[in-house]
Amino acid sequence: MKGLLIRDLSLAVRAGGGFGLGLAFFLIVTILMPFGIGPNTSTLTIVAPGILWIGALLACLLSLDRMFALDWEDGSLELLATSPLPLEAVAGVKALAHWLTTGLPLVAAAPVLGIVLNLPPQGFFWLIASLAIGTPALSAIGTFGAALTVGLKRGGLLLSLLVLPLYVPTLLFGAEVARRGVEGSDAATPLVLLAGLTLAASAAMPFAAAAALRVNLR
Repeated sequence: MKGLLIRDLSLAVRAGGGFGLGLAFFLIVTILMPFGIGPNTSTLTIVAPGILWIGALLACLLSLDRMFALDWEDGSLELLATSPLPLEAVAGVKALAHWLTTGLPLVAAAPVLGIVLNLPPQGFFWLIASLAIGTPALSAIGTFGAALTVGLKRGGLLLSLLVLPLYVPTLLFGAEVARRGVEGSDAATPLVLLAGLTLAASAAMPFAAAAALRVNLR
């Protein structure tokens, strides 16, 4: 599993679908929003948590179609399916590699971009906490979508349509945590619910992704 994780991390960076692409997209979305909304700092403060969460979600979505694509193209996926390592473990490693190359850099960049959107100081901790806890769920759910559409030509649009409805609960609770943090109200309840979603997705989605891969490999 460790060798597979290192291989996926190196492939994600070399193939251009890793942290660089997602981070650049996150940066562009965040910088362009003030131009569209206007220079009113009070308005930016209100919408900043939602903008940052939507930007992170779309940045994660951007690289999902490459999770299994390279392995499918070179035949490595069939070798992994016949290896002693269960497909559930393969899907879990893929989700972890995606989060390390996409989700974790977004968590690190969020405070800097929060300054651009005039995020109040009391909101930074809750923003980072919500992204750190919620983005693993995005990667885990995305693994299932990527497994369903692997091998399909131009499956990126179908992948987005399949995954986006499943992303909505994570988006709602994640943005709510950041919003309550900005307002100074209690954010513990939505944070616990967000953590529950992440744990549930991390536990269930590798099995769903493995089942989808077995169907596609028949």
